[in-house]
Amino acid sequence: MTIIASTLDWAHVDLDTCPQIRVDPPGPKSRVFHQRCTKYFKGLSSQVKLFPVVFESGEGCTLTDVDGNTYIDFSSGIYVTTLGHCHPKVSEAVAKYAGQLMNAHDFTTPIKTMLVEKLADVLPGDLNGFQFYDCGTAAVEAGMRVLRAATGRNEMLSCFYDFHGKTYGSVSLAHIRSQVYGRVRAPGAHMVPRPDSYHPMWTKPDGTIDTDKYIGFYDEYIDKATVGDVAGFVLEPIQGWGGSVMPPDDFFPKLRNYCDEKNILLMADEVLTGWGRTGKWLCMEHWGVVPDVVAIGKGFGNGFPVTCVAVREPHKDSFESISASSSYGGNPMACAAALASTEVIQEENLLEHATHLGEIASKRMEQMKSEHPIVGDVRAKGCLMGIELVKNRHTKEPLDEAGTLVYQKAFRRGLAWIPAGHILRMSPPIVMDEDTLLKGLDIIDEAIGETEKELGYA
Repeated sequence: MTIIASTLDWAHVDLDTCPQIRVDPPGPKSRVFHQRCTKYFKGLSSQVKLFPVVFESGEGCTLTDVDGNTYIDFSSGIYVTTLGHCHPKVSEAVAKYAGQLMNAHDFTTPIKTMLVEKLADVLPGDLNGFQFYDCGTAAVEAGMRVLRAATGRNEMLSCFYDFHGKTYGSVSLAHIRSQVYGRVRAPGAHMVPRPDSYHPMWTKPDGTIDTDKYIGFYDEYIDKATVGDVAGFVLEPIQGWGGSVMPPDDFFPKLRNYCDEKNILLMADEVLTGWGRTGKWLCMEHWGVVPDVVAIGKGFGNGFPVTCVAVREPHKDSFESISASSSYGGNPMACAAALASTEVIQEENLLEHATHLGEIASKRMEQMKSEHPIVGDVRAKGCLMGIELVKNRHTKEPLDEAGTLVYQKAFRRGLAWIPAGHILRMSPPIVMDEDTLLKGLDIIDEAIGETEKELGYA
């Protein structure tokens, strides 16, 4: 594997000076800014509620708060800054079009033309029809409209603990309960279980996951619980909000075959998993599966709000009938960010590097699992990682209290990252060097050890 030196040179973290905690975070300036802002700004994520630090700048794989504390970034802004903060090529591309042409609605522009040609080149199979949007949920909603237009059917299947966005259609496919939506899913939205390698619902006599039982259940469910009008099966390749939940390797090939047999389209929500995060352009490539429809986002523009719906050749004319255009989708700044991000991944061999980092993380986390009784499971695919904390490895009962404590303790040590109850989620930039990755994992190791003592598990 060859990594171009400029990548790691630019993103290199001096571990003698980072992480550096000058004042106990959240520091006094953070507290003042946070208080001023939240007087008006409401609806914060659990990340902020558990650790209300105020960031001022970011460079490469580091973040700096208003009190001068510097952190290693294991969040990538919630899976977004895949290439690190302010990658020079991406920043320059956005700045160029911010001064040249900000928006031309859905008129063709040279930069949009170059982007769609690049996407057709790098994506697998015949995924060669595209539309652009400004957020993940808009891409998912558009993808659902494509499913309906292409099939003439209406119902949708999705999976327990999936997350697909926060508008009515996408939230109806997810494990979210809110009075805002009347606690009623959109008509035709159905949810079914999916294989969880650590918490399987059906197993074979030898203890391995029986993926055929899941496929068989889908067949029974469609027959008994739907009206026989299923347009598509929408799901995340790896569940993000659910806790970096990895499927068994035989699941998606079997699901692809099942959907083909039943004339149901398969849609992959790759907003979180796509664009290099797992070591492939699309996570589904790990299993040799080409979806009919794909939603791409988050790291697609490395922080600039741009997302994409990609469809296979037979279905791309469905865009014509769904009112596919949007006010901000495909604007020149967005296309420039996405094209630059794609070129950086190619030029700097970052798919290979992300895979390499995942292998290193897996080994280090397995060591942590062997040393800490509350670590029930560890998983990684590229730079998408998770550690599941449990009260007992036999029962696998979640240890939510430990998840909160480990998150906060590691943050105070200089690691900016993502909480998810008892599951610790990590998404470091794919430009991170090995030593910085291992330093971040060491910080988590220390936080787990301290938490075990505090809770009486050590």
